[in-house]
Amino acid sequence: AARPSSGAGGEAEAEGPSPGTAMLRHLLLKLRATGPVTVAEYMREALTNPGQGYYTRRGGIGDSGDFVTSPEISQVFGELIGIWYISEWIAAGKPKAFQLVELGPGRGTLADDVLRVFSQLASLLSKCDVSIHLVEVSPKLSEIQALMLTGGKAQSNPEDQSAYMKGISKTGIPIFWYRDIQDVPPGYSFYLAHEFFDALPIHKFQRTEKGWREVLVDIDPEVPDQLRFVLSPSSTPATENFIQPEETRDHVEVCPEAGVIIQRLACRIEKDGGAALVADYGHDGTGTDTFRGFRNHKLHDVLRAPGTADLTADVDFGYLRKMTQGRTTTLGPIKQREFLKNMGIDLRLQVLLQNSHDSATRKQLLHSYDMLMNPKKMGDRFNFFALLPRHRLAHPDKKHKPESKSPLLPVAGFDELLLK
Repeated sequence: AARPSSGAGGEAEAEGPSPGTAMLRHLLLKLRATGPVTVAEYMREALTNPGQGYYTRRGGIGDSGDFVTSPEISQVFGELIGIWYISEWIAAGKPKAFQLVELGPGRGTLADDVLRVFSQLASLLSKCDVSIHLVEVSPKLSEIQALMLTGGKAQSNPEDQSAYMKGISKTGIPIFWYRDIQDVPPGYSFYLAHEFFDALPIHKFQRTEKGWREVLVDIDPEVPDQLRFVLSPSSTPATENFIQPEETRDHVEVCPEAGVIIQRLACRIEKDGGAALVADYGHDGTGTDTFRGFRNHKLHDVLRAPGTADLTADVDFGYLRKMTQGRTTTLGPIKQREFLKNMGIDLRLQVLLQNSHDSATRKQLLHSYDMLMNPKKMGDRFNFFALLPRHRLAHPDKKHKPESKSPLLPVAGFDELLLK
């Protein structure tokens, strides 16, 4: 397997004994003791190791970090997502309560924008009991989220509670923090996963003359303090379990953890109702070698200075669809620019431009819009994918005619909105 090219060659050494070298030392010791590890194990260590993992220690989102996400670019992004949930809540007949569950909430910017929409539509939600549930493993990021969403008025929960922290949003909505989605209480829920699945550990496989082999991470014998990719000498348990017999690609990445999480979401939606919205970069079962690193907004060699860069791989939406096992209806993936256009981003931009009186703000609004919508920037790179209850798109009188795809109510974002 070829090593991905590095866009940030020698940055790590310039920083002196950085946490990257501590993580590298830890990994070298581990590899000397156990031999090569899977790419999934390497990613797990580099990103979420309790002492030196990238997310647990740093998690560089924003201009000063290693990557920028859509909510950080424009408030409109989060507002339109908030409207999507309200729209689905109305389509479901306005249930008396709903939980908004966000997986990997970053700095809390997206949740903050969604909460602002809920606050602006307070009269509509007045009879609904809304609560926010954040699934976050990083202690550092959960502190940042608490500061943004509650103004710092969050408190730790006793050890025996499923939520490790709780607080009240600035608009009076209860917020809870969990380490695992399984800890979130059951009930009618909307799920949000924005740039969450791309950071979950992947297994990499390569087709060879002797059959499928797993790509592993090992010590480079020629440079003993560096890592390299190697192929497993024979098939591994992952090769046996994760490669489909009908696979036509020569290089495949599989994220079993994403499969498990999407199954849990599908089971919850099937049992309790609600919907899930996934926004991420990815493909529909066609991608091959997409594993890469980001540091200081540049591509970074994935095996260099582990723990100091964000590691990511494109989401396989075809695999996610398969893993719902028909428990829910799935929509998408559709391109971000299509989704946002269908959600009325152009109209929202016009309103904001009319209401802003200084040229700097107007320039920033247009720049943000271009970042989100331009096909060469985020417009085509990012996709939206939804899980909905199976009855959501079935006409009561057409249950026995599966060929009829006429939906009851259009699903915002995935259908063109007719603005009345």
